[in-house]
Amino acid sequence: MKKILVLGAGLVSRPGVTYLLQQKDFVVTVASRTVAKAQTLVRGFPNGRALPLDMDRPDGELSRLIRENDIVVSLLPWVHHVGVATQCLESRRHMVTTSYVSPDMKKLDPEAKKRRLLFLNEIGVDPGIDHMSAKKIIDEVYREGGVVLHFHSDCGGLPAPESNDNPFGYKFSWSPRGVLLASKNRARFLEDGKIVEVESRDIFHGFKTEVIKGLGTFEIYPNRDSLPYRDTYGLKDALTVKRGTYRYSGWCAALEIIVALGLVDDTPRPHLRGLSFRQIIAGVIGVGPEEAIVEKTAEKLGLAPDSEIIKSLEWLGLFSEEIIPEAQSYLDVLCRRMEKKLFYREGERDMLLLKHTFLIENRKRTRERITSTLIDFGLPHGDTSMARTVSLPLAIGTRLLAEEKIPLVGVQIPVHPEIYRPVLSELAKLGIRMEEKRMPWKP
Repeated sequence: MKKILVLGAGLVSRPGVTYLLQQKDFVVTVASRTVAKAQTLVRGFPNGRALPLDMDRPDGELSRLIRENDIVVSLLPWVHHVGVATQCLESRRHMVTTSYVSPDMKKLDPEAKKRRLLFLNEIGVDPGIDHMSAKKIIDEVYREGGVVLHFHSDCGGLPAPESNDNPFGYKFSWSPRGVLLASKNRARFLEDGKIVEVESRDIFHGFKTEVIKGLGTFEIYPNRDSLPYRDTYGLKDALTVKRGTYRYSGWCAALEIIVALGLVDDTPRPHLRGLSFRQIIAGVIGVGPEEAIVEKTAEKLGLAPDSEIIKSLEWLGLFSEEIIPEAQSYLDVLCRRMEKKLFYREGERDMLLLKHTFLIENRKRTRERITSTLIDFGLPHGDTSMARTVSLPLAIGTRLLAEEKIPLVGVQIPVHPEIYRPVLSELAKLGIRMEEKRMPWKP
């Protein structure tokens, strides 16, 4: 019997934990700060157990749990991964996460290889399914004697069209803080042979639009640093390597204004306690709370008071007299408000939209356009698409590792055929499938 330790029992954990519990030769322990969440995940499975675990208490409990298990799955916030990985090294245990490989995680690669351990990261959806589905096609193109000249990859977790009913065109299926902090990232990509750099303040400016039949119109803005993917994916001939994020129309303009107001600032501000949203916005724009706050905000931003963006901020409640809940920064204030307003109601569905576009030159030196698209919907009254597409690849990778079917060691991501082939195959059996199309490319 293989023993699997799952750290964390958050929003996206259930489908993956259930998948592991359904494997007859696994014993699965879920450890969480809130043990009730872990108990809910393992309920009804005799091979599952739930334990409390506080990552902030240095009492040796985590080390003991790692030693007692064969593989450690971390669904904790990314800041904990390196600490967990270090203890996995000491106990000679494999580790699996969905998070990006940080510089500190990468430093553990030589020691992990020395100890014949696999630390498999970035095996969720973005990153994860995006890596695997892209690399599958890239490898096929080169194996057939062709080259990839241009590569675009765009992904977004969004409300399904029938659930898109607020001015922001968005609802949270994962950490609001993570979504909002991403707005502070710079971006860099290769386009038509030139490196393009975008400062964080301009990240929502100059977005592209795409109409997807049956779903609507979407905005696409650049996602972090795309340049490393030229090497990661083996795109040695590519003139364009660009990754983007999908949002419904209106998101970019609204977020650009929110960023301009400074509301994604996470600087600690103890004085916020007891203030109303109206008072906080007044302080941000430098006016008294007794002034016409809507008009003054519009004036500061160079907008009309009845503009759609000002109406969106008003709908969010940022001009209200409501006292804010506990908050230590402007970012906390914004997170709390968005959590309260941008949520999925019972029975509503989310949607995961992922699309790769490859412009290739094949062996015959004719040009083709290849698209690979995933449109996945959450289950009404059941698992969200975000939970399924994040945790199921993680669970499948963990199963393959437990069955000794991944002949790799060190700090890795799933761009190797030994990983992406069986994971994509299993995901397709679970209804998560990329649809591929080829057509002539006419510039």
